[in-house]
Amino acid sequence: MNNSMTNLEKIRKSLSRRNRAEGLFRWAGRVAIFLGLMAVVVLFVDIIGKGHGAFRIAYIELDIDYDPEKIGIENLSDPQQLAGADWQALPKAALNKQFPGITSRGDKRSLYGLISNGAGYDLKDRLMANPLLLGDQERVWILTDDDIDTYYKSWLAGEPYAARLSDKQVEWIAELHEHGKIRLQFNANFFTRGDSREPEQAGIRGALVGSLFTLALTLIFSFPVGVAAAIYLEEFAPKNGWTDFIEVNINNLAAVPSIIFGLLGLAIFINFFHVPRSVPIVGGLVLTLMTLPTIIISSRAAIKSVPPSIREAALGMGASKYQMVLHHVLPLAMPGMLTGAIIGMAQALGESAPLLMIGMVAFIVDIPGGFSDPATVLPVQIFLWADSPERAFIEKTSAAIMVLLSFLIVMNASAVWLRKRLERRW
Repeated sequence: MNNSMTNLEKIRKSLSRRNRAEGLFRWAGRVAIFLGLMAVVVLFVDIIGKGHGAFRIAYIELDIDYDPEKIGIENLSDPQQLAGADWQALPKAALNKQFPGITSRGDKRSLYGLISNGAGYDLKDRLMANPLLLGDQERVWILTDDDIDTYYKSWLAGEPYAARLSDKQVEWIAELHEHGKIRLQFNANFFTRGDSREPEQAGIRGALVGSLFTLALTLIFSFPVGVAAAIYLEEFAPKNGWTDFIEVNINNLAAVPSIIFGLLGLAIFINFFHVPRSVPIVGGLVLTLMTLPTIIISSRAAIKSVPPSIREAALGMGASKYQMVLHHVLPLAMPGMLTGAIIGMAQALGESAPLLMIGMVAFIVDIPGGFSDPATVLPVQIFLWADSPERAFIEKTSAAIMVLLSFLIVMNASAVWLRKRLERRW
């Protein structure tokens, strides 16, 4: 009796320790998930807090007089006159009219510093779009300088930052605000323009187009090759030491740092084949090398998930092995292959290190028009802006990160949706 009671107590103590250990393990998992979610929340709050201001920018309302004498132009169809015209004279004259009585050169320089250095070229675009404005007047909202924009946003938020502004510029901004002559508007330039050394003029369109071209080539090159390699290794390759060696190296390549692929692309595509630097073609080739292991591994996993009974039934009905793979296995494995391809493309979209090695870090102002035009990509654009000293580029950097994260979230969500929508349970 005593022995049975002792054994029962031991069992109870053992169960109690096991339950405590399981409880601690569950709580450790919950704490880990909570900490991970909190880290993500802090990251998003920090990025959104710094970057949301880049989607709005300050404009000043001015009365623009398109006086041909001020511009120094008579014929808008003459390229020489267009090239030699003083377009910045238009907003400067409007500022002089808005603030009469300013005569000293220093004060005028500060006054002209309220507007962007590219404001005159914006007016040129308006005039070229509507030539009837030549000799006429109109009221236009003019883009401000990045320091003015930064100060005005901080002033509206109750924390004025006037480190690079003169006292008179601060007074002029207050006067413009009092009369409703300055306000924040949607920053369309951020989405419609390429890079610029002037923060208020800089945009991400060039980087977005470059990323689109580069990813399109990556998908065209990597998906067919990856799927073909996966089909051969799973369905046709003999099981021997050679194929085992290939499989091990494919798995190892998936863990190789991405900058190694950049060095490989630099040595092969640029130095050996003399492909031009900083073009989507070489970027697509380098990212193809990087994403191929991911696509091959995911495609092989999708092929393995097709039940053997499908193969046996097809072969039993007289289909050849080629017909069995093409007509039965491949359609059933395609959802998993597409999911792996989308994840691989999302990985390629966020890469910057391999593209830095092949020269896609160049300062590109023009929007690329094709696969052979100089271009950069969104992660590299973020890298360039993050290294810029101007305070306004902090907003631009965070806003570009928000755009990049949005694309990555959409691509990963598409992969999850595609898997749930098309997968079949056996």
